[in-house]
Amino acid sequence: MPYQLSLLDQSPVAEGQTPQAALAATLAFAREAERLGYRRLWVSEHHDNERLAGSSPEVLIAWLLAHTSRLRIGSGGVMLQHYSPYKVAENFHLLASLADDRVDLGVGKAPGGLPLSTKALQGALAGKKDFVSQLAELTDYLNAAASPSAGEVARALPVPSHQPQRFLLGASPESARLAAQLGWNFVYAGFINADEQTMREAVLTFQEYGKGKALISLAAVAADTQQEAASLLAEQHNYRVILGDRHVTVGSEAQAQAFVRQAGAVDYRIEKQALNVDEFILHTPLNNPDRRLRSITLLAGQQ
Repeated sequence: MPYQLSLLDQSPVAEGQTPQAALAATLAFAREAERLGYRRLWVSEHHDNERLAGSSPEVLIAWLLAHTSRLRIGSGGVMLQHYSPYKVAENFHLLASLADDRVDLGVGKAPGGLPLSTKALQGALAGKKDFVSQLAELTDYLNAAASPSAGEVARALPVPSHQPQRFLLGASPESARLAAQLGWNFVYAGFINADEQTMREAVLTFQEYGKGKALISLAAVAADTQQEAASLLAEQHNYRVILGDRHVTVGSEAQAQAFVRQAGAVDYRIEKQALNVDEFILHTPLNNPDRRLRSITLLAGQQ
């Protein structure tokens, strides 16, 4: 490969499949990714979604680490608005202590679900958390653990031999600038916002201010024929729900309508949504496990 390729898997539940079978397919996906030479595999966080089984990336990461030996495993990502930054730091320090130098911590600010699941996760604090402050707090806990002179800052123990690699997931130049300011790597979520100009601005912004890696995450599907690939992609679309000055991207029109209902929105609209980078994270948006495996085999340049 001329550049490194990595993968994102959302543990999709195919029609007629059980969540248990979907999670078993993610494990098979990880093992095949390792065999094919992919750099890393990330798993996502989605709540109250019958079509996606991955609701707790930390738990799934531990399982995948235990059943692979070389592949980097991480979150794509932990939805930080729902959680204590201290607890996130503890979780990933423990994972990194269990699997030395193989753990990635990817963090995002999307809800990972609809308003009802967000309310259930956050309780009375729903909507009152500032993501920028939370990410800064998480950064402090990750940094302070290795410092015996941390003072009044609680240490997120255990201290791993190698810190988890840190990635901020975003889809704007503002997110890229935040990653640079806090010393995180940056991943542009191109499978959510594929606008080329925004993507270019975000990556260039990070490269101007940051010292880490800028990755791009894209949706990609390969098949044995162009006709088959086109058929697999025919029904794959994202939908953006715009509510005043904020927006959220979901995977189907039904989810978009459900978001509007649960948010109690009156003024909204729904839109149907297409550098110098050394690594791409590929999301293969297929429910069928066999087709997913075939796709990543072809994307890796093998037959």
